[in-house]
Amino acid sequence: MKLEKIKEERKNNRIIFLIKGTDEIFANTLRRLIIEEVPTLAIEDLEIKENNSALYDEMLGLRLGLIPIKTDLKSYELKENCKCGGEGCARCELKMTLKAGRNGYIYAEDAQSTDSKCTFQYPKMPIVKLLARQKVDLNMTAVLGKGKDHIKWSPGIAFYKYEPTVKIGKVKDAQMLANKSTDGVLKLKGNKLELDQEKVYESELLDYYAELDSEIKVEYNPENIVFFLESWGQLSNKEILNKAGEILIEKVEELEKQI
Repeated sequence: MKLEKIKEERKNNRIIFLIKGTDEIFANTLRRLIIEEVPTLAIEDLEIKENNSALYDEMLGLRLGLIPIKTDLKSYELKENCKCGGEGCARCELKMTLKAGRNGYIYAEDAQSTDSKCTFQYPKMPIVKLLARQKVDLNMTAVLGKGKDHIKWSPGIAFYKYEPTVKIGKVKDAQMLANKSTDGVLKLKGNKLELDQEKVYESELLDYYAELDSEIKVEYNPENIVFFLESWGQLSNKEILNKAGEILIEKVEELEKQI
């Protein structure tokens, strides 16, 4: 099995890579490990000392829980694995506070964290809008968790598809096909229809183009998987993949012991 990076968009926390010599069973295993097993930090406990904003306490708590928190997997443990036995300590809990009373939007950057490495990922994400004489005063506790328990702990979105191959013959109406290609896969150069190979992997319209003209042939290789991963920001894509690999090895070793 070999991996080849197709495209990486660091600004958007997105990566596309090709897994050669595998099958959809392995790809789906990797996808589920990423979504369900890779742990991240998220707000779990919330003490509301004061909240007279327009948002109910429950809505405020929901918004805070879903804001991604930069996660340091080397510094924090899942509560069930912590030496404190889950009672709560600096190793398994991150404390944050939010106290604001100004008129206008209150952003994620207004929250204070006891760990400078682990703060809300998107500083300008709005939490609540306050009017005159409205205040929020909150104490928050973030813990490591897994996406299988709640989506707020999921590190990102992952999906895959078979590697596509597109061949173009003597098409009947090149201009029409170029106009129909809203994703830029098919382009007209002079009177000739050309293929933008870089956009083929991301396109969801390949079969549609094949239906428009029989001279466009689309084939899929089930042994080569195009894998898409987009991080929500708690971890980098590399950290997510490395952790998913570690978890897979741990599960295989545990299975060997059981056998």
